[in-house]
Amino acid sequence: MQQITLNVQGMSCGHCVNSIEGNVGKLNGVESVTVHLDTAKVDVSLDPNVISLKEIKDEIEDQGYDVE
Repeated sequence: MQQITLNVQGMSCGHCVNSIEGNVGKLNGVESVTVHLDTAKVDVSLDPNVISLKEIKDEIEDQGYDVE
């Protein structure tokens, strides 16, 4: 497993947390997702043999957030 931390702008409430953790967490190859509203960061544990970082970023951006 690979652990990455993404900077995500636009998250402001519990709905944002549930949306990102729920949708990214459902992706095949993602083991865990933790959103930190106070620091605007998202920690993701993933299997790079199953899913790419781009796919995870695209999923977050599709929900209306900006990934830096």
